[in-house]
Amino acid sequence: MKQLLIIFMLMGFAHVSAQQTEKPPLHGKHWMAITGKPLGAESGAQIFQQGGNAVDAACAMLASMCTQWAVLSWGGETQAIIYNPKAKKIISIDALGFAPGAATVAYYKSRGYYFPPEYGPLAAVTPGTPGGLCYMLAEYGTMSLKQVLAPAMQLAAGYPIEAMAANNIQKNLSWIKQWPYSSKVFITHPGEKREAPEPGEIFVQKDLLATLTKMVEAEDQALKQKKSRKEAIYAAYDRFYKGDIAREFVRGCQEQGGLISMEDLARWKPLEEEPLHVNYKGIEVYKLQQWSQGPVLLQSLNILENIDLRSMGYNSTRYIHTLYQTLNMAFADRDFYYGDPYFLPKEPMQGLLNKEYAQQRARSIRYDRNDSSCAPGDPYPFEGKINPYAGLLKTRFGSGWPGSGETALHAVHTNSNPNKEGFGHSALSPKEEAIYQDRLWRGTTSIETCDSAGWVVSVTPSGGWLPACIAGNTGVGMSQRMQSFVLDSALNPFNVLEPYKKPRVTLTPTLAMKEGKPFLSFAVQGGDTQDQNLLQFFLDMVEFHMTVQEAAEAAHFNTDQLWLSLGGDKKEDRAPRPGYILLNSQTASWTRKELKEMGYTLRFADRTSGPVNAIYYDWKHGSFWGGSSNYGEDYGIGW
Repeated sequence: MKQLLIIFMLMGFAHVSAQQTEKPPLHGKHWMAITGKPLGAESGAQIFQQGGNAVDAACAMLASMCTQWAVLSWGGETQAIIYNPKAKKIISIDALGFAPGAATVAYYKSRGYYFPPEYGPLAAVTPGTPGGLCYMLAEYGTMSLKQVLAPAMQLAAGYPIEAMAANNIQKNLSWIKQWPYSSKVFITHPGEKREAPEPGEIFVQKDLLATLTKMVEAEDQALKQKKSRKEAIYAAYDRFYKGDIAREFVRGCQEQGGLISMEDLARWKPLEEEPLHVNYKGIEVYKLQQWSQGPVLLQSLNILENIDLRSMGYNSTRYIHTLYQTLNMAFADRDFYYGDPYFLPKEPMQGLLNKEYAQQRARSIRYDRNDSSCAPGDPYPFEGKINPYAGLLKTRFGSGWPGSGETALHAVHTNSNPNKEGFGHSALSPKEEAIYQDRLWRGTTSIETCDSAGWVVSVTPSGGWLPACIAGNTGVGMSQRMQSFVLDSALNPFNVLEPYKKPRVTLTPTLAMKEGKPFLSFAVQGGDTQDQNLLQFFLDMVEFHMTVQEAAEAAHFNTDQLWLSLGGDKKEDRAPRPGYILLNSQTASWTRKELKEMGYTLRFADRTSGPVNAIYYDWKHGSFWGGSSNYGEDYGIGW
């Protein structure tokens, strides 16, 4: 009987919401706060309990997560999608830094880089998180900066550091010791066997506390001058980007070889944008614009809308194969067509999100085996235009473009023995494989908040992760996002480094609406796997009727058939690995056999679900359901 139940679950024919999850779902009536660390969620809860709205809480959580080095710091980048119930409008916040004015392709190539570096001051775009936080709070929050920064300032004054961050510092000592200001902050036991903080040790960040105090002082001074709440918050913003904080940041950056100038900081600003969206079977799904990888999810949904997924069964061979092929096409388009929309050439997003283009792509799926030569499509005819890069694409992908012609990458990376379970002809050593996976999954965090007034916030902040190069005596770790640019237009003519341009990033919060109301807000950490996991999470709920917690824990897969966005300094470090797939360790033996016969190279992990953080809006009962993956440090609180 138990075996029959498992089979029916895998087939996906039944509603699976009765299944026990490892973590209980969160329930709330008034508000909900979910993020990557318990103290981060508690920061949001404190703000809600003081009467703040979901934007106030999200800002407090963002500040706390930066302070805890939760795969980001204050010098990183923030991107958010917000539902404003007063205007009944969805807006997106672009608080991604841009390349310094002195950053050029020639500069980096003269120093021997194929991509900008992974770490250090030359990896830094301008800091975006302080500006993004101030903008969201000023425009859509209700509280003062002093109120929302209070939890983060308490953490900066000293908090018991958790094992993950403490051990990450220890692991990266060789990097940290190259930068004097990072050494001052992170090496708490110099000369001892363990130089990093111990788990549970009270970790103090005096310089960061001083920086946050200066921002609050600027706000207080403006309020004393009878400025409005909004004007006072922007006074704190100006002190960070134009005042003494900026001067120390620039001094410390340039002293260590970085390029960021006072002009760069003053010129940068956060942007409020219209998100992109598509309709999937009556659900409107919203993502950031093409400076993120978010449209990958939208393109994938457009393709899959033409296919009966439910009849295939959850995680059946045919289902996994169909999603893998769909993601390959969407990522091929991402890797060639996405970039900063404020720079030329103009990305063909109208064509890429066209339903007829998606139908064309859906018809090209091969159901007998993996298409290892999957290439970008041609969206330009769906905009009534001729593709200006047709010649480049034919050179790169063969005369069969945009079909399934042989490619140079195919010849280099195809597994010579597709039936072998493990690594094929282009196999990496175990150490190299671990490095590759770190680059593929390189993390961020996520923040999800909502309240009973209808505000919804979904954020995927990142940047300035360990090992971070701290800029002078600010306590602020600089971003490493410059590495997501390309220096060769043949790789992607839309994402070539230019001064004041933003790189195309992996960060990708999501909001779905149904019948004019919030339906689901969700995000995940994990580099290039983010929209892979978010697609599967969304389908788990919409097609297979899982609860939000079940979907957050559900077994997903990852594809390596894409260009990595992070890490590595050589072309081969980031090149696609056609047919490589990460499956859950519990994948059935017959599914493994069938996938190998279809040309896949299989790898396995016990946890392949995210970690996803999400909120489901239960309008029938007037409540919120929260989901948070069953591994890592992600945590939520609802009331």
